[in-house]
Amino acid sequence: MRARGSGEAAPRPGDAAIKAAPRQRTDAARKAAPRPTEAAVKAAPRRRDAARGAAGEAARGAVVKAALDGVRARCAVEERRARDPVSFVHRYTDPADQELVALIAASLAFGNVKALHAKIGEALDRLGPEIALTADDARAVSARLRGFRHRIYRDRDLVGLIVGARRVQRASGSLGAAFAAELSRTGDLRQALGAWVRSIRRAGGLDRRPDDRGAAHILPDPEKGSAAKRLMLLLRWMIRPADGVDLGLWPVPPSALLIPVDTHIEKLGYNIGLTDRRGATWKTAEEITAALRGFDPADPVKYDFALCHLGMLQQCPSRRDPVRCQGCGVKPVCRHWDE
Repeated sequence: MRARGSGEAAPRPGDAAIKAAPRQRTDAARKAAPRPTEAAVKAAPRRRDAARGAAGEAARGAVVKAALDGVRARCAVEERRARDPVSFVHRYTDPADQELVALIAASLAFGNVKALHAKIGEALDRLGPEIALTADDARAVSARLRGFRHRIYRDRDLVGLIVGARRVQRASGSLGAAFAAELSRTGDLRQALGAWVRSIRRAGGLDRRPDDRGAAHILPDPEKGSAAKRLMLLLRWMIRPADGVDLGLWPVPPSALLIPVDTHIEKLGYNIGLTDRRGATWKTAEEITAALRGFDPADPVKYDFALCHLGMLQQCPSRRDPVRCQGCGVKPVCRHWDE
């Protein structure tokens, strides 16, 4: 075969070769590219749905947060505080007195609002202006509270609470220090609160009456599964930063708190989707708080005061009610209206 000269053109490939080249490249590319597995094919729509769901949840979360922030901003704090048991704590300036008054007020805070305010006021009037000083003398406390009654409580129930709390307060420097020590030791809010409650019950003799309903109820065991609303209320007052309602006296971060779940918070929490649980249980409190933590991880329970008073004002119903729901700040995000 003779060599091509410098000016001689190279032979052109035939038509069959030209047609075969793209097929060869395509077939090779197809063979080289990994084929998606059946699981990957099925998972793709789920990933898209999950992404859409996450975006939808984020959007709804922003709307709920805006509604809650609005309720909090519009709350008439001074007016509502005057109708709240925490108002009694603000009448005192000595931290030792404030702790004991808070414990008394929170422990008696159940039932009819007017009646419980009257009974808290009566107990404090009987004890005098220096609660901690009076509580140092168990006989004096017993004499001053003789004949006191509030629902299932009798005088000896309240005496045991006050005397026991004062003894723990003196032994630890403050009730807050005693609770903070238990929380540091256990690392768990529920266990710490249970240990703190037991120490007061022992110190005041309440544990010696296990079958007495009043003695058991006035300072309940949070490890039994209830929402422990009155204890959570006490913790909120004492731990959250001072803001005109709460006092910020105890050395515990607000992020550790659970929301106090009463009938108003339980209903509102369900209606606006903070929980799907019904009933005032510890799990309900955990779920509502977890949802609120998404809006403010450092201080999730800051919404409690305004939300609770909103529930009281609106008498939040369990279904759509145009009259009772009128003007409600969370109506735009309520499950009964967002259908």
